[in-house]
Amino acid sequence: MSSRDMEMMAHLMRRAGFGATRPELEEHVARGYEATVEKLLNPGDPHNLPDDVLRRYHVDMGESRFLDTAGAYWIYRMVTTENPLEEKIALFWHGLFATGYAKLNQARSLLNQIEMFRRVGLGSFRDLLVELSKDPAMLVWLDNNDNHNGAINENYGRELLELFSMGIGNYTEQDIKEASRAFTGWTLGNAEYMVTRSMKDSIWPYGRISWHFDFREWDHDDGEKTFLGETGAWDGDDIVEIICKQSSAAEFVCRRIFQFFAADEIDGEGEEVVADMMRSYFESDYEIRSVLRTLFNSDYFRSERSMYKRVKAPVEVVVGAVRIAGSYREPTLEAPQLASQALFMGQGLLMPPTVEGWHEGDEWIDSGALVERVNFAAQELRNVELPGVQDIIYRLAHMNGGTLTPAELVNGCLDLMGPIRVSDETREALTGYVARSGDVPLRDDDSAEESANRVGEVLGLITATREYQLA
Repeated sequence: MSSRDMEMMAHLMRRAGFGATRPELEEHVARGYEATVEKLLNPGDPHNLPDDVLRRYHVDMGESRFLDTAGAYWIYRMVTTENPLEEKIALFWHGLFATGYAKLNQARSLLNQIEMFRRVGLGSFRDLLVELSKDPAMLVWLDNNDNHNGAINENYGRELLELFSMGIGNYTEQDIKEASRAFTGWTLGNAEYMVTRSMKDSIWPYGRISWHFDFREWDHDDGEKTFLGETGAWDGDDIVEIICKQSSAAEFVCRRIFQFFAADEIDGEGEEVVADMMRSYFESDYEIRSVLRTLFNSDYFRSERSMYKRVKAPVEVVVGAVRIAGSYREPTLEAPQLASQALFMGQGLLMPPTVEGWHEGDEWIDSGALVERVNFAAQELRNVELPGVQDIIYRLAHMNGGTLTPAELVNGCLDLMGPIRVSDETREALTGYVARSGDVPLRDDDSAEESANRVGEVLGLITATREYQLA
């Protein structure tokens, strides 16, 4: 297999997942690029750590009422899944349809929403928006449970158009009102049948932990509505159908997908890819899988022009480092710290700052966040006891007779961690550091431990490079 094939596969797995180990990359390269894209787009059994095993070690995951528990559960899925795109698309929709714990005060409903993103997130955008409109966490987050016939609440109708599907400038204030009328009666199934107010606001036995969707026909406005130029007795399903037909909706979702999976900024060539993605959107009946297939197989995405064009989100930094290092593959009481680490870097899972989600790209990086990013990744990858790091050391030990020059060690580490392409200046700085202690005899029994620690130091230093912070 060529180094070019390996580099391109690593690029794909950083974007469509959270990075991949060298054994995983070798398997993908042997399968072929387009076949790997299809495997990612059509996930099977994820073979992640099963719930019953997790609950033996984390009894609080039975309820998952609190953020640290729920965040740890999702991180476990990201780290151990064999379907990385399934988790990555859920993370994408979580950022776009930002729903947070602060108002819900119940993390299980958020995990249910994430599971819905896994289930339908690669399918029809129409089906996804309908499921979102029925999702209990969203119903409460944007107040559609207070949207009644004759007394509409415009919060969800407004954000559905502004932030979730079309963008400002593609609808009117009257369209917001008409959409809100269409969603009256879409509410929580157990919100008004409580014996007392205290029971309604409790977790048990019929409160927040049991939220589910209910359509109340008696509270639905079934009158005639004119929405985006079309008139009829529309309900929520009709509103979503009308939205998805709009060119502005296709452009909105395709641009967001491009920015999340391809590049933070869309240049001229990127605009051409977005246009191709929009064609796939309409030709496939709004299928997100087809849109992503067009993106991943495009000449732009498969070229050097698209490489290292995205700043890794904090969750990508955390999960990527853990997957390469091979840690957290089994239940451990330290798992909740992973979600906390992402929060320290600026991305609190299940707690986006506003309904807008997170500001991404360069805004992920500031002096404080950068220190957290580097410190965490370096701590993972310089730990020579972890299986992923040991595999890197083993592979290095079987290069060039087992004794590596400083340049060979740096090049080998960069290759096995990615491959990661760095500037000449960065490579020279790393090589200069290793050269202070001379060659690295990895197969010399008398110095094996010291040499292994030197490899760990180099892996840790690579996490501090500019290129490591990019996907």
